[in-house]
Amino acid sequence: MFEDNHLLIVNKRPGDIVQGDKTGDKPLSEVVKSYISEKYNKPGAVYLGVVHRLDRPTSGIVVFARTSKALTRLNKLFSERKTEKTYWAVVQEIPKETSGTLVHYMKRNAKQNKSYAHSNEVPDSKKAILHYSVEKKLDRYALMKVDLETGRHHQIRSQLSAIGSPIKGDLKYGFDRSNKDGSIHLHARSLTFVHPVQKEPLTITAPPPNDAIWNACLNAD
Repeated sequence: MFEDNHLLIVNKRPGDIVQGDKTGDKPLSEVVKSYISEKYNKPGAVYLGVVHRLDRPTSGIVVFARTSKALTRLNKLFSERKTEKTYWAVVQEIPKETSGTLVHYMKRNAKQNKSYAHSNEVPDSKKAILHYSVEKKLDRYALMKVDLETGRHHQIRSQLSAIGSPIKGDLKYGFDRSNKDGSIHLHARSLTFVHPVQKEPLTITAPPPNDAIWNACLNAD
């Protein structure tokens, strides 16, 4: 999707893991390293910094750094929230308010690999804020646009579930059936930030996976 001497940005498929985990499956970071090694005929170890992650069943934009300088600067941008992240989510139950801001206090349960959204602050919780709007209504589903203000573990999945609008396919957060391929209909659609070296604004937009519902979202205009 985007590549220069400092960055490599890819459109992750649902099911891919960004970094290695206990499953032992080959992570996207290793796939990208192999690509760089082959394309540029680089012998030995290839440097690649992981800037952020996406949940395994989620698709969309993932940014990698090709230099340590770029990684340090990108980490600062992301930690200081100097990025604009927009997600698409497909839900069955449309919220009563078709646009709004959600504020919850997220508490993570590491054993369950799940985060719970509380309306009031609880011990060890972190404040989570997102802005949403219902963009398109399909026959059985609706497309929601979500702009993240904070980046908490499973934030969008948990917050949408908390208002009665779990994401299609997301059994963990209350949808009634899974997608056949194990994905959920959550997609990191666009990302805007200032290039860490060139200092120019950069906006990346990723097409969603090729399936009937995502295609209907794209073609509903």
